[in-house]
Amino acid sequence: MDIASLIETWGDTNALAMAGALVGFIFGLAAQRTRFCARAAAIECCQGRPGERFSVWFLGFAACLLGVQLLVWLGALQPSTSRYIAQPGSISGAVLGGLCFGAGMIMTRGCASRLLILSANGNLRALLAGLVFAATVQASIAGWLAPARQALVGWWPIDGGPGRDLLQLSGLGATGGLLLASVAFLWAVYAFFKTHASSWGLALGAICVGLAIAAGWGLTQLIASHSFEAVQIQSLSFSSASAEMLMRAMSTGTAPRFGFDAGLLPATFFGSWVGAVIGGDFRWEGFKSENKLGHYLIGALLMGFGAVMAGGCTVGAGMTGGSVFALTAWLTLIAIGLGACMAWRLHRKMGWPV
Repeated sequence: MDIASLIETWGDTNALAMAGALVGFIFGLAAQRTRFCARAAAIECCQGRPGERFSVWFLGFAACLLGVQLLVWLGALQPSTSRYIAQPGSISGAVLGGLCFGAGMIMTRGCASRLLILSANGNLRALLAGLVFAATVQASIAGWLAPARQALVGWWPIDGGPGRDLLQLSGLGATGGLLLASVAFLWAVYAFFKTHASSWGLALGAICVGLAIAAGWGLTQLIASHSFEAVQIQSLSFSSASAEMLMRAMSTGTAPRFGFDAGLLPATFFGSWVGAVIGGDFRWEGFKSENKLGHYLIGALLMGFGAVMAGGCTVGAGMTGGSVFALTAWLTLIAIGLGACMAWRLHRKMGWPV
């Protein structure tokens, strides 16, 4: 069955949900088996010695970059129509939101996607933090925190269009983007095998994490090109998906329209659970005496508020938005790293567990 027949049979919204489920399962399984974690990578950088965890994250990001830019070069993806470039954004939101998110992920011991992965492995601390994160995202979109979020992003807005596209601003274009992505991938492969000798399975898993994001872009673009309805091209982002799932669980009548995000979150959870069962990693974990509940809750609040300001999480803005060279996405990724580093140093100075 081709894509046109699939849309005709199931409808574009169900086709999008199936696409979200497919890439979500691949991402969840691969991220669980590789222990893919932006927080761990950031801590290694803060310590001044990027090593095993950073090389896994970097290889996944570079694979994502290469996969997406190859799609763009082949004409199979038009990132200029995505929300990261076409819609208005905010420089202040990207920077301040990234700083908040980076600090929050240090306190919660994981970013949004990592909390979901750990929840599927039986970690109740991650599950609680994930629920608070989802509630904060919704409150920041259209609840009590929305006025504060709107005020902060209004400090330095930016119009949608070429001004948000780094490849257009630099004049590199699609060929330049593919060249940069190829260099980044070769560098990531070198860095990976420098710290993981002969770990081909781990390398393949990290690459699958990145290619899942590229697949999300490609599948939604394919559906959009065959649908008679207006379809937003997108890929993995766990902030909006978390808020949507929370709304869907509380009231189906007020939940957003069924689509890509509806399939993404449960499939990622299921993929991680399968990985945990296969690897014998599933075990129930709660709070221990050295765990600080307040740290988790405040961190989840910071992450939720920061994700909405920045337009996504480490995966949604950092990798998905970064892979199309959106200006605000790269600012967010850099700010997340800085926020994580500052929070890590504060934790070390205060003697708090990291």
